[in-house]
Amino acid sequence: MGCRCLQRRSATAVNSRARNEREQLMSIERIQRQFRESAELQLTALDALGVPIAAAIDAMFATLANGGKILACGDGACMLDAQRFAAALVARFERDRPGLPALALANDDLMRVCGGTQAYDEVFARQVRSLGHGDDILLAIAGHDDVPALVAAVDAAHEREMIVVALTGAGGGPLSQALLDTDIHICVPAQRQVRVHELQLLTIHCLCDGIDAMLLGEED
Repeated sequence: MGCRCLQRRSATAVNSRARNEREQLMSIERIQRQFRESAELQLTALDALGVPIAAAIDAMFATLANGGKILACGDGACMLDAQRFAAALVARFERDRPGLPALALANDDLMRVCGGTQAYDEVFARQVRSLGHGDDILLAIAGHDDVPALVAAVDAAHEREMIVVALTGAGGGPLSQALLDTDIHICVPAQRQVRVHELQLLTIHCLCDGIDAMLLGEED
């Protein structure tokens, strides 16, 4: 009897280890697939995004060099990207330098005051009208198409005769339709929001790095 119990326990342990190994293998395969998809998209996007990113860097540097500032806004999770961009300019990206004038339009008190849907759609536009001038740039970051608050911000920037740099997913939706010929559209060629966000974050890093390179020169 005792021998049979030991055999059953041993068989159960073997089955459990085999199941764990299969599950671990499946997890590794999923992880590898995520890395491959991300890497392939970055390589695909390189040709499409190089020119507009370079144009955005040139425009932003010219604005900063001429005493202007950059206002950044993002809808939903992209609000954090706007904050990250502004923080990198005001503080530092990878190298020490004087702070650059940039502001993320993500005031928590304003968000609470503009609690209604209609009021929220104007939350960024109000700040653009209050803070923006003709020699400034608006960076608008959208992870999906339904972004009425960003469209309103772009319209407000145009009222102030500001250049807009729009960072969107594939197509760009209504936000891209609100852009003028003088604006810059960085359109990530991806549909999945997680992939869009990955490339948008990389683009933000490229913008910060490019501005630093123009300001400080290439690193040795």
